[in-house]
Amino acid sequence: MAEQNAEESSSAAAEVEEEYNVWKKNTPFLYNFIISHPLEWPSLTVQWLPSPQQPVADSSLSIHKLILGTHTSDESPNFLMIADAHLPENGGDPVDVPPKVEIVKRMHIDGEVNRARCMHQNPELVAAKTGGVEVYVFDSVKQGDAVEGSNCEPNLTLRGHEKEGYGLSWSPFREGYLLSGSNDHKICLWDVGSVPQGGVLDAKNIFLAHENVVEDVSWHTKNENLFGSVGDDRLLIVWDLRAAEPQHSFTVHEREVNYLSFNPYNEWILATASSDTTVGLFDMRKLNSPLHVLTTHMEEVFQVEWDPNHETILASSADDRRLMVWDLNRIGDEQQEGEAEDGPPELLFSHGGHKAKISDFSWSKNMPWVLSTVADDNTLQVWQMDDSIVNED
Repeated sequence: MAEQNAEESSSAAAEVEEEYNVWKKNTPFLYNFIISHPLEWPSLTVQWLPSPQQPVADSSLSIHKLILGTHTSDESPNFLMIADAHLPENGGDPVDVPPKVEIVKRMHIDGEVNRARCMHQNPELVAAKTGGVEVYVFDSVKQGDAVEGSNCEPNLTLRGHEKEGYGLSWSPFREGYLLSGSNDHKICLWDVGSVPQGGVLDAKNIFLAHENVVEDVSWHTKNENLFGSVGDDRLLIVWDLRAAEPQHSFTVHEREVNYLSFNPYNEWILATASSDTTVGLFDMRKLNSPLHVLTTHMEEVFQVEWDPNHETILASSADDRRLMVWDLNRIGDEQQEGEAEDGPPELLFSHGGHKAKISDFSWSKNMPWVLSTVADDNTLQVWQMDDSIVNED
């Protein structure tokens, strides 16, 4: 039995390596640029900071900032990190200096970083969920760079959960309002503007309706009172801060629902990612059945995010090591003979640059069509699809 398992494992590894080599050979035709930056430890989280890009002197590059975290082992210390990505100003490969990523700040944190997200109104404030029950908030400017032996000293500590989790969302409207969903079936809300630096804050509200792990929470992009949550009970729940009970609650997938994302342009449209290998597209006025289902992933889908710059574009990532970019305008388009083998017409692009599960990804608001991805293969990749693929006029 052990021999058979070893053979299967070796065969799977060879297949991954072969797929990666094919992808690498084709990268000049697929991308305007791609950076593959090795990390000492895998990061489970990545997010572009919305702060303005800074030009790099004497080059055609500009600096865009990223949040990363560590997921270490062997009692090694963990860090919340800020990185600078030096990217070509207008896409395409610069001729003078190659694009690169460098870690510019490390903040010591207790436990591996499950997810980290910055506040919209003040991107210097970063909330982080770890393997512990508390949520930490760091001021990335006031925090010094971690030195060996330093302790975790967050600017705020948020309490209310009894187990770890991943769901984390800052309100785009109410400065300081932070939602968190965890394995204790709870959703906690804090107002971090109501406590002095260095303090401890208990949850302002706790929302209870899920019967299992709350995988993700997300604020609505148009209505300051609405937010959504999804979980292992297969439910999508829509909440209103002005009411104690959920506004809507529907079973929307056949297995766990891992992520949800509200469209930034259309107040009614949202997307969900599920372990049933699909991405669901829903209208909030009719949540009992999906508008459309995206079905090309081969394994559990863990994340889905709308493109902040294009209303009908979204991306999803799964345990199949793929990030897929979708264009909903192409649903129902006719395909030439043989094209269907590569996926439905709405599948715009499939990123195959990672050798292991993609843990998190982030669209850049400042630079259209640029994404960052992190995976269990200890790499951060920053990339932009080739102009010929997106056909942006």
